[in-house]
Amino acid sequence: MGARTVRRLLSKIGALLLTLFLSSVVIFSAVLLTPGDPVVALAGGVRPTPEMIDAIREQYQLDQPVWVQYLSWVGSVLTGDLGTSFVYKTEVIDLIAPRFGITFLLVIYTLVLIVVFGVGSGILAAVRRGRVEQAVLVGTSLGVAMPTFVVAIVLIWIFGRVLGWFPVYGPGEGLLDNLYHLTLPAVSLAVLYIAYISRITRGAVVAQLSSEHVETARVRGIPPSRIFRRHVFLNASPQLLSVAGTTIASLFAVAAIAEHAFGLGGIGVLLTEAAARKDLPVVQTLSLMLVALFVVLNAMVDVVIAIIDPDSARPRRDA
Repeated sequence: MGARTVRRLLSKIGALLLTLFLSSVVIFSAVLLTPGDPVVALAGGVRPTPEMIDAIREQYQLDQPVWVQYLSWVGSVLTGDLGTSFVYKTEVIDLIAPRFGITFLLVIYTLVLIVVFGVGSGILAAVRRGRVEQAVLVGTSLGVAMPTFVVAIVLIWIFGRVLGWFPVYGPGEGLLDNLYHLTLPAVSLAVLYIAYISRITRGAVVAQLSSEHVETARVRGIPPSRIFRRHVFLNASPQLLSVAGTTIASLFAVAAIAEHAFGLGGIGVLLTEAAARKDLPVVQTLSLMLVALFVVLNAMVDVVIAIIDPDSARPRRDA
């Protein structure tokens, strides 16, 4: 790894840390500024008296200046203390842990579908011009135009109610049963991203197929399969990888749609319920976790790109 690549990686790490710091400030401030008083949740549904309000604010340090509350929260997070839920009265980590597993499995399942069908159809459209390409373009146009919740409703009606092929509620028990229950939720999440990744893949592959170094490789008599692996797909991979980090991170954020539609009870459902009930520790922790996932995944993608193609920022001259 050259000095240029090392400097690039150090720059990315610095940007990552700065982004996490700024995100923590924004998340903490935004949650405090949302309508509603967390004291209501802490009072347990009882109309609090002025004395009870003062006692609750003092107990949970809500009477402290905002900057003191922020430093206390960050210090606790850095030491692994995520706080106690205002609503459930249990440790936040104990609320998140059992729900994260099902959301993680849903995201992985969805990602597999995206890679197989998104990248596969994009490559197919790039190398099989004509009717195949037009069919893929029409299909991806429909996929981009269909919101996730609409896809979920259609899947529930057709494959759950009419055909009865798949369950439409709950995560199931055991890995195989989990995958069986998560099939329709994963498909509902994947449709939009398959269409998006397919178009990105097609554009990147078409650009490489018409590039000068690929033409040179053809003239030299290199087998088409080797040309595609070493000169087309490899050179197109940085563009695909740059989209991968954003895709994976966004799947965690939008998984709540499928979780609500299919009754999965993952972290997306927990986040929306906590936000509605002003459960500050849960909302702050999950929001920061999602931002951290987004930033870290994109940083990891940049590292991979820098390793496999240190000169990706410059045009390739080799054939």
